[in-house]
Amino acid sequence: MQEVELFNLGPIFKLLLLAAVVAMGPLAWVWLRHRHQEAPQRVRQLTALTLFLCFDLVLFGSFTRLSDSGLGCPDWPGCYGHASPFGAGEAIEAAQTAMPTGPVTLSKAWIEMIHRYFAMTLGVLILTLAVFSWKRDRSVWGWPTLSLIWVCVQGAFGALTVTMKLFPAIVSLHLMGGMLLLVILLMQLLRQCHAPWAQSRIPLPTSVRRWLMAAWALLMLQIVLGAWVSSNYAVMACNTYPLCQGAWWPEMNFDKGFDLWRALGMDGDGQALPFQALTAINFTHRWHAMPVAALLLWSSFLLYRHGLTTQARGLWLLVLLQIITGISNAVLGWPLLAALLHTGSAAGLLLLISWALGITESRPSGHIPATFSRPDL
Repeated sequence: MQEVELFNLGPIFKLLLLAAVVAMGPLAWVWLRHRHQEAPQRVRQLTALTLFLCFDLVLFGSFTRLSDSGLGCPDWPGCYGHASPFGAGEAIEAAQTAMPTGPVTLSKAWIEMIHRYFAMTLGVLILTLAVFSWKRDRSVWGWPTLSLIWVCVQGAFGALTVTMKLFPAIVSLHLMGGMLLLVILLMQLLRQCHAPWAQSRIPLPTSVRRWLMAAWALLMLQIVLGAWVSSNYAVMACNTYPLCQGAWWPEMNFDKGFDLWRALGMDGDGQALPFQALTAINFTHRWHAMPVAALLLWSSFLLYRHGLTTQARGLWLLVLLQIITGISNAVLGWPLLAALLHTGSAAGLLLLISWALGITESRPSGHIPATFSRPDL
């Protein structure tokens, strides 16, 4: 089979031009729809739209992975040196003929390239927001700058995901990077919505904020474990619930399962990864989910008790969805819809906890007023 140059920057300018043209759509829509508003209000709307599109991109990235399309174009940033699969048709056909059950097909190439087009367009929108903050509103430049830096880091992880042939650690970092970009864009939006920032935050007892921070950290760890399950294709290592392979404690190999720097399907010595290692990966994610769910439900109760009913109800619903889709992935053979909903609800939970932390501040219980003015959320 023909050797492929993994990094081929030949089509980079065409791809950047395409991303700029596509980005003109949401930019024009926001500016025209809110043309009678002041510039900061239009920027706020663009940030909200960018956050929404980033959430969509996380889901589409999950779809790319679940459909085994991550290597549909085995080079970066184009597809066999072309800006689209149209120009790479001959190379794709040759690769598919040489390996009929391999990762390269025309449909998978399109899925992978659409994911890249989407990511580059998001990068253009984030760059636009950063430039505006530098020129017009330097009081809120921190988050836009961080989002710009982080989307570039995400692009690097995306390139390495392809060129390192779905290396599990890189794939996991790429997924986590997408989740963190969501949080950064949310903080950017909240910072734009509340000015001055310090006077608009809702007071919460210090103990409640600590519970929320613990929930955020434990949820992030659970998402990391979920990314490790997905990147190692370990979902079906336990295909029943609550038992795994008919046992509460099946045979497992944690050392090989959590050897982080290794190729897909291999252990650290270059040998085939044993099934017991995949079982250990799945088992850890499954049982860590229980304290995470309990802490999220407790956080939901605390938020409801202190008047943050939207976030509280959202947590309840998304925890329930996580449980249903998590079990469905095991017992129904990893259906695509359930897997996508599992990823989406995890991102939603992270956003809700981050939202609650972003609009509140710690106050000693005795210093919280009986009533306070809730900011416009």
